Amino acid sequence: MSEDPSTDRPEGATETAYQVQESLSRDPELAHWRVVLGRLVARWETGGFSRGAEFTSRIAAAADELDHHPDVDLRYPHVTVTTVSHDVQRLTGRDRRLALAVSAIADELGLTPVPEEVSTLEIGLDVMAAADVAPFWRAVLGYTVEGDLPETDVLVDPAGRLPALWFQQMDEPRVERNRFHLDITVPHDVAEQRLEAALAAGGRLVSDEAAPSWWVLADAEGNEVCICTWQGRGTAGTD
Repeated sequence: MSEDPSTDRPEGATETAYQVQESLSRDPELAHWRVVLGRLVARWETGGFSRGAEFTSRIAAAADELDHHPDVDLRYPHVTVTTVSHDVQRLTGRDRRLALAVSAIADELGLTPVPEEVSTLEIGLDVMAAADVAPFWRAVLGYTVEGDLPETDVLVDPAGRLPALWFQQMDEPRVERNRFHLDITVPHDVAEQRLEAALAAGGRLVSDEAAPSWWVLADAEGNEVCICTWQGRGTAGTD
């Protein structure tokens, strides 16, 4: 994969955010990684806390050397690494270089990649006027805005620990259904397996009209959830 050093975006400066995600997702050198909600995410089984701490320490050293720092979640059985270029709010060549460095460290330590385990949960709220309710949810949750996005679009936990809350515009008030729903974003190569498991567990498919971007499912009582991927969310002319 070639990189344009002037913009630090993979495959040149003209690529949209979606095209970059598609390119990184297909990169054979990034087999440990998955694109999830505009970020590169990977997880490795470490077999213990000390081993995970060693891995984390070496990631920190590599990040300092590259001057590009990921989010690292150290747990007893595994370590999860997430990277995005925050200054441009998208994936760039910096994320690819960091991902390759982290994967090399993991390989040296003999860790087991488990990319099929990564996912991100969001909460969607159907509203008629996001401007009327967003300040309340921002205050009660202690959330903030994401980057340059308005608070009427999405609110996020400043510590990055809790699910984001986003507002979905309704055409007219609906009282016959729940107005909260969950969005679970999974690797694109896991989505259909997750869909089949949910249906086998008693769920029903509400809509696959937007697939492979998302599938809408419901439980036995009609509570809805969307299984989401990065795919199908952009074209060559849009971000």
